[in-house]
Amino acid sequence: MRIAVVKEIKSDEYRVALTPAGASELVRRGHDVLVEAGAGLGSRFPDEAYAAVGARIVTIDEAWQQAELLLKVKEPLATEVPRLHEGLVLFTYLHLAADAALTAALAASGAACVAYETVEDSGGRLPLLAPMSEIAGRLAAQAGATLLERPKGGRGLLLGGVPGVAQGKVVIIGGGMVGYNSAIVALGLGASVTILERSVDRMRHLEEVLGGRMGNVSLLMSSGLQLEESVAEADLVIGAVLIPGAKAPKLLTRDMVRHMKEGAVFADVAIDQGGCAETSHATTHSDPTYVVDGVTHYCVANMPGAVPITSTIALTNVTLPYVEAIAAHGLAAAIAHDAALARGVNVLGGNVTYEAVADAHGMPYMSLSDALRAASSSI
Repeated sequence: MRIAVVKEIKSDEYRVALTPAGASELVRRGHDVLVEAGAGLGSRFPDEAYAAVGARIVTIDEAWQQAELLLKVKEPLATEVPRLHEGLVLFTYLHLAADAALTAALAASGAACVAYETVEDSGGRLPLLAPMSEIAGRLAAQAGATLLERPKGGRGLLLGGVPGVAQGKVVIIGGGMVGYNSAIVALGLGASVTILERSVDRMRHLEEVLGGRMGNVSLLMSSGLQLEESVAEADLVIGAVLIPGAKAPKLLTRDMVRHMKEGAVFADVAIDQGGCAETSHATTHSDPTYVVDGVTHYCVANMPGAVPITSTIALTNVTLPYVEAIAAHGLAAAIAHDAALARGVNVLGGNVTYEAVADAHGMPYMSLSDALRAASSSI
């Protein structure tokens, strides 16, 4: 199969969808790997590293036109959408529940679009989202600690405090992969951490894995009242809410933000799915923050892009087996044998095949099995 890797053009996006090591594995399996010139430079992978393992360095036009399977990191931007075509399989992060226009454009393109973030195994785990959630969670706590410094516009607070001075308070909304990793870093910095979670089983698990750190951690059942009380006392709030494939719920209201401390920080890791606060809107690494009612908002839509070497390697580690399956058998056969990969298909044959995305935009939904039958000749 012809597998193409293109350069990311989203603002401040330095990741690439495939490492030279990953390209080497695909070439060794007999696939034709095309890499757009300069695609890996943001992650410190020069063209020569790809060429050395047998990949072909091509132009942007050649990559898009010749690809049967196209690998990206972020969703196609407006200038890239016209390059999609029938018969192409696009494999990338899509986050379509937050973007009706892109959803409609992908459906109109005729391409099969598979989203990393909705590949889901039988245990409800999201294997292709997990490493980026780990990184984003750690970065959110790290960025929040920096933004609390007075020269950055923050309260002028050291999260860990010092002897004789109280430690800062971190509230994490959601105890999943992002929340757990945010807690690890916040605790490492010496903060007092509160995790708000709806699942008692998940709270029991967090209590087990955090172990000896539990003296600095409170695990509380999330409710509107508890959230209101907790964020009012917080120095740093981290939004770590996820409903797979669906738009994030607006749990943090404008009134709650208004009652937060002056100079407090809110980091919204759910921003890719629309954000979990009424005051959230996406920002970039070049211009990462804005202030609402005295609260600094950090809502960068591609947080892991700040550490592209770590992120690119971590991403390839988990995506490569799925890429190999699609390349070896074609998309239809690959999803027939792997239910987790099948859940990743968001658009097929002009139809939206992920129900939460269709619901988010009031668009028609077609089951994947029906879409496959209708599109069998093209995939």
